[in-house]
Amino acid sequence: MIAKAWIALALALCLASSSSLAAPPAAQKKESEEASDSSQGLPTEVTTTHSMSIRGEKLAFLARAGAMRLRDAQSGAPRVDVAFVSYERSDVDAAARPIAFVFNGGPGAASAWLGLGGLSPWRLSLGAGPLSPSAPPVVVDNAESWLPFVDLVFIDPPGTGYSKFLTDNEETRKHFFSAQGDAEALAVVVRKWLATHRRIASPKFLVGESYGGFRAVELAHALRERESIGVEGLVLISPALDFAWLDSPRNLLSLAGRLPSYAAVARDAKQRAELADVEAYASGEFLVDLLKGPRDKEALERLDANVARFTGLESRIVTEEGGRVSLKTFLRDRLRASHLVSSAYDGEITGFDPRPFSRESDWSDPVLDALAAPLGAAMTRVTIEKLQWPIGDARYEILNHKVARDWDFGRGGRANAEAVSTLRDELALDARLKVLVAHGLADLVTPYYASKLILDQLPAFGEPTRVRLVTTPGGHMSYIRDDSRRLLRDEARKTIEGK
Repeated sequence: MIAKAWIALALALCLASSSSLAAPPAAQKKESEEASDSSQGLPTEVTTTHSMSIRGEKLAFLARAGAMRLRDAQSGAPRVDVAFVSYERSDVDAAARPIAFVFNGGPGAASAWLGLGGLSPWRLSLGAGPLSPSAPPVVVDNAESWLPFVDLVFIDPPGTGYSKFLTDNEETRKHFFSAQGDAEALAVVVRKWLATHRRIASPKFLVGESYGGFRAVELAHALRERESIGVEGLVLISPALDFAWLDSPRNLLSLAGRLPSYAAVARDAKQRAELADVEAYASGEFLVDLLKGPRDKEALERLDANVARFTGLESRIVTEEGGRVSLKTFLRDRLRASHLVSSAYDGEITGFDPRPFSRESDWSDPVLDALAAPLGAAMTRVTIEKLQWPIGDARYEILNHKVARDWDFGRGGRANAEAVSTLRDELALDARLKVLVAHGLADLVTPYYASKLILDQLPAFGEPTRVRLVTTPGGHMSYIRDDSRRLLRDEARKTIEGK
């Protein structure tokens, strides 16, 4: 999940391969100086039993709500309780049953986006009206849940959900709020969960959305290298695989990667086949004319005419930007006469422009910001009423913007952060590893065609179908649409069941 607005994609203790953490020099203080009393932690794990019918199939399942505690390797002082919710079928053999660990992105987004959005046994009912922060948090049985074919463990990284720091040490937070520290810490959480619940032998999958896609790739590497755990498959939903392809003005290919999604919004496209002409143009004549530069008048005229035709923007607007239409321009100017703005997360969904007569405007996203409150409230209801986890008056952190602002992407910063190199290495090493990449056509934050161009640069690594790209109607959180939620479920099932 991306943390804020249209391009905010938008998470030093060294982890030991045990369940403990080794503190960096700045954090190595006496335990008495840390807030380390275990009574400050999250409640003990609670298990409840449930049953429901999904598409005519009766399922009996266990739901667990609890936390995995991470400690300092040297002092043993508690550092953080990482909250989780799991759903496991109780009417099948658990040893042979596949299990998926599910993460959102941001950095700073909690797992309820994927959980109550589309994957868990229950989901937030969105109704027929526009998305609204004041919509009642009604929870219904989810006919498109993935539980019929895979057990699910939703994990909230530190700073999200109910996860709770047990120390005020700033260096500890900095470590967890970093790409490397995040992957290493979550690898310990996954390994501890598997050992505690005796699922080490189960086939394992990682599911990640947005930055969670980046996280899942790095986590697969950390699990293998640090925790002796192999992963059979990755399901990456609207992943941010390489940030240079998403919001870097220095990379002309990022313009080509976004253009087909502009056209998908303008055409209200529901299938990728409807965009074959714009894909061909984006990878051909568009790039050729871009590379000729703005001093080539004929190339510039061609760019202006073709981009205006594909995006539905007025020629004047495209000309002002030299055929290089920025995301914010597209979101505001396409429907400016109607005083509407589009969502970066789903360009087909619009909201009112709060400053329609101003030259410049900023606005809350009509999808991301409209969904956060009801999703957070719905997760609170599920935790209390269905999972019966006594979290008291704790607030569920559905979207932590501070985590996103503070995130350390490593050397080179966010503009140079990428997980493609790690993905390439893991695919080359493990011939059994399968990867599904799923995108909504109208997603303007992590455009599907950018991922397509990135994945095309991977070698075949044996069977070409080991890495699949699929598209659905809708945007970044395409699972909020009934048709896309069904498509995503079916494609994930093929990957997990090896079909």
